[in-house]
Amino acid sequence: MKTDLSTRRGEVNRKTRETDIQIALTLDGTGQAEIETGVGFMDHMLTLFTVHGFFDISIRANGDTYIDDHHTVEDIGICLGKAFAAALGDKSGINRYANAYVPMDETLARVCVDFSNRPFLHYKVQINEQKTGSFDTSLVKEFLWALSLHSGLTLHVDLLHGENAHHIIEAVFKALGRAMGDGCSVRQGLVGTLSSKGSL
Repeated sequence: MKTDLSTRRGEVNRKTRETDIQIALTLDGTGQAEIETGVGFMDHMLTLFTVHGFFDISIRANGDTYIDDHHTVEDIGICLGKAFAAALGDKSGINRYANAYVPMDETLARVCVDFSNRPFLHYKVQINEQKTGSFDTSLVKEFLWALSLHSGLTLHVDLLHGENAHHIIEAVFKALGRAMGDGCSVRQGLVGTLSSKGSL
């Protein structure tokens, strides 16, 4: 894992017997996404996340998708979380808290974040379809938990209403990008971390 706090950039390379993943993240980007995970639906969702968070993200992943997509999706969450942790360092100067409501046709999703160093996931998203295309919709929660755990993020995700599985997951990823982008943005006039304790 590499950190460059002068550019708020993090890089992660992680290879196991199940996956081989390289991620480069720049927080202060323009929404440039270069995503190749071997899981087409995740490529789409991570591109939306990148664009709506105004990050620049490159992800290359090779995994044992001949079994299923689980290991690849979860390990991308691990690596992306580590990249955020590296890019943020001690989280000095950032807004820390943020939320986003995103509609997608009949769907409305809400995501609230706190870059608190206390990882926690509240996930109240009911998706009636087990699959959208070939993608297992239960993997969304697995990805979010891994992202939360490895970035030190308190993350609350709620589906306020929605029916179509693709719309629901798309709204979640767009709201996630917007909320995380706002939460890790630099707050004008803030010195150190936004905490009454003086550190997170």
